[in-house]
Amino acid sequence: MEFDMRAFAADLCRFASTAGEEAAAADFVEGELDALGFETHAWDADPALLADHPSFPDDLDEADVAGRRSVAGVLALGGAGAGDDDATDDGGGATDDTPTVVLNGHVDVVPAEPAEWSSDPFEPVWGGRGGDGDGGGDDDSETLTARGAADMKSGVAACVGAALDVREAVAEGAVDLLDAGLRVVVEAVAGEEDGGYGAATAALANPYPFERDAAIVAEPTELRPVVACEGSLMARLELSGRSAHAATRWRGEDVLPRFEAIRKAFDELETERGEAVDHPLYEEFPVPWPVVCGTVEAGSWASTVPAALTAEFRIGVAPGETVDEVEEAFRARLDEVVDGDPWLRDHPPTFERFSVQFEPAEVAVDEPIVEAVRAGIGETGLPDAEPTGATYGADSRHYVAAGIPTVLFGPGSIAEAHYPDETIAWGEVERGRDAIAAAVGRFAADYAGSDSEK
Repeated sequence: MEFDMRAFAADLCRFASTAGEEAAAADFVEGELDALGFETHAWDADPALLADHPSFPDDLDEADVAGRRSVAGVLALGGAGAGDDDATDDGGGATDDTPTVVLNGHVDVVPAEPAEWSSDPFEPVWGGRGGDGDGGGDDDSETLTARGAADMKSGVAACVGAALDVREAVAEGAVDLLDAGLRVVVEAVAGEEDGGYGAATAALANPYPFERDAAIVAEPTELRPVVACEGSLMARLELSGRSAHAATRWRGEDVLPRFEAIRKAFDELETERGEAVDHPLYEEFPVPWPVVCGTVEAGSWASTVPAALTAEFRIGVAPGETVDEVEEAFRARLDEVVDGDPWLRDHPPTFERFSVQFEPAEVAVDEPIVEAVRAGIGETGLPDAEPTGATYGADSRHYVAAGIPTVLFGPGSIAEAHYPDETIAWGEVERGRDAIAAAVGRFAADYAGSDSEK
């Protein structure tokens, strides 16, 4: 079967694979990988396993993870015992010492609001080249528009294409693996957008009969290596006051001024942390550790003093910090506001975690997989880019926590993620595929070279 990366990406984008609805997309990827000669594996999110994970709620059950299926394909290439004719067989000459690189992407997407789109979010549109929509050509004037086009189904397609390119290069002798051989694993995981259900399960309970040495997560990084990802604390604030008729509002205790005082205190702490928590990879960001109050619900009637308020915060956690440490800092600042307000002292607010927490993650810039990605960038003619950090979280943190060095590198821009008319330049996907393949080849060659010196 010949791999058509354009058709694969477009077909994958047709799946409305929002949270809990990933299984059909995973089945599609598994079928494609099987037809392309990969040895396939599949796993479902494990609620018992994840309930013990600090990122996830401790009351997960089967209903919470239903439909959250992940799949992978493995190519075992070259190595001792594999002749020229079977160098690309899945059995190959792979052994426990065979270097293994994971190419990871997620198939879940955030919901799309059709009214905000100029076309059906789940009906891919090829544009550019004069807007003829025929999909011809592969330069940067051609684009793919669909929910998930940038974040990150085109990245999954690039990973599949890169693995196949490595297989072809090994078969042609363009990559010298010596006796070590090489495994390339392509993962399409579920639930990244709401915590990493598929990746966390794979990190905690290895679904393969071999170990993993390194990983590339093909998130949309504009083909720049990202070696540090920010974490986040998700916390819900609840305030209680006392209702009263608006005509006699002095009889009530309004929660809104109290909320504004807390929000101001949190904004001030955001500024202080931006100055005090220093990290060289985050100097380019105007707000390195953002604090956002994403939802606020207060009051029950326009003519009644609001007596209850619920607000949900997303608070950035710097690499090197923990969610626990940052939570403690914001609780301490909240306590200062409470201490200064007699009503709040007698009616203390609650500030509790909800949803999924993201721990930060970082990998050293001199890790072999990072150096291999930079080498792959150079080999494919892309401009050299210094490793950087990102203010978002990603599945890389699960693999780093499991001792698997992981770098983010993929086509597309995070600016397109979650946006209406989400779009990616197809030429960038092609270049991403080439660079990832070159990076895997360099990692394997360097591994073989270092092993031969032992």
